[in-house]
Amino acid sequence: MFKLVEPNDLMKDEYISYISEWENAEEEIVPAASRRDGKNYEELIIKWREQKTNKAYSNGFVPASLYFMVDENGKIYGSIHIRHELNDYLLKIGGHIGYGIRPSERQKGYAAKMLSLALQTAKEFGINKALVTCDKSNLGSARTIIKNGGVLENEIIEDGELVQRYWIEIT
Repeated sequence: MFKLVEPNDLMKDEYISYISEWENAEEEIVPAASRRDGKNYEELIIKWREQKTNKAYSNGFVPASLYFMVDENGKIYGSIHIRHELNDYLLKIGGHIGYGIRPSERQKGYAAKMLSLALQTAKEFGINKALVTCDKSNLGSARTIIKNGGVLENEIIEDGELVQRYWIEIT
């Protein structure tokens, strides 16, 4: 019923609906890679395609792929960002995978499904053990990670927040 798809020209209207819901909720949009950042949709498509390549390094990032979890009608439920490798910052805080579910669709099990799908995609990038992090106060995210096999390695403080670092063996 659900699948991960890379952003494409055909999902413009649904992306605008998705991202507008986040913006109207006045919440921090996660993953950050899915934000508009003052760009129109066509510019975002170019940015997202470039982020998958070695051009990402010149902007201080690592190559990464953005996906949206959609149903058979193309409705976007969430977005997930898979970093193809880790730099020092991502090893400490960000991890391989960042994700978020649109506000109206939370607490329905969609995050666990999306992470499960993303882990299989991460394996295609050669990631056999994925680091996924969350704020300790985000109990729903911690449950999602644990449900997908996450094992807590440790907790660290970053910008006054306690961050949990989980590793998931991808089988």
